[in-house]
Amino acid sequence: MSLEQFKNRNVGTQTYTAIDAGTSPETGMAQVKQVITRSFKGELFVGLWVVMKAMLKALFKKDMHTVKYPFEKMPISPRYRAIHDMLRLMESGNYRCIGCGLCEKICISNCISMDTRYDEDQRKEVSEYTINFGRCIFCGYCAEVCPELAIVHGPRYENASEQRAGFSLFDDMLTPIDQLNLQQEYDGFGAISPNADDNIKQTPLAY
Repeated sequence: MSLEQFKNRNVGTQTYTAIDAGTSPETGMAQVKQVITRSFKGELFVGLWVVMKAMLKALFKKDMHTVKYPFEKMPISPRYRAIHDMLRLMESGNYRCIGCGLCEKICISNCISMDTRYDEDQRKEVSEYTINFGRCIFCGYCAEVCPELAIVHGPRYENASEQRAGFSLFDDMLTPIDQLNLQQEYDGFGAISPNADDNIKQTPLAY
C-alpha cells in the first residue's frame, strides 16, 4: 500500500462486505430458539469437560494447582519489598535508628514522619516514627539510604487492618525484645554485602 493511499481520507470510496446476520425473530418461541441455538454449542461442552477433568484430578489424584492460603504460602524473592522492619542492636537491644532523618527526607511519597529527643544518657533517640503504608509505594529508598541498616523491607505482606492507624505503628515494625535472638540480617534491600568487613576501615574511635 502506497503513502498516497494512507493519506486518502475519503472513506466513501472504501468497499465494505455485508454480513448476513439473519432475520430477527418475530415471535417469543423464535427468540427462545435463537438463544438456545447460540448458547449451547460444542465449545461450551469442551470447556466443561476441561474443568471436570481438572476437578477429578484434584479430588482423586491429589493433583492440586492451588495454594491453601493462609495455611500455605508461596515463596517470595529475598529482594521482595514488603512491610518495613525496624531492627535492634544485638548487644543492647536498643533500636538501631539514630534519628538522622534521611529516610524521611528521601521518601518520595512523603509517608515517613519522625520526631527525636535526647534521653538521660544524652543519646539521640526516636520518640515518634510512623510510616503511612496507605501512601507508601515500597520503592526501597529508605532502606538504601539508612546508614545504620535500621530499616529494611521484611517478608511480611499481609497488612490488612480495620483502621488506617494500624498501618503505621512503630512497635509493629520493631523486632520484639523477646525475639532478639531470632533477628537475622535481611538479605534483601538494606542488607550488608558479603564482603562488608573487608570494606570497613576501623577508626580510632570505633565502638
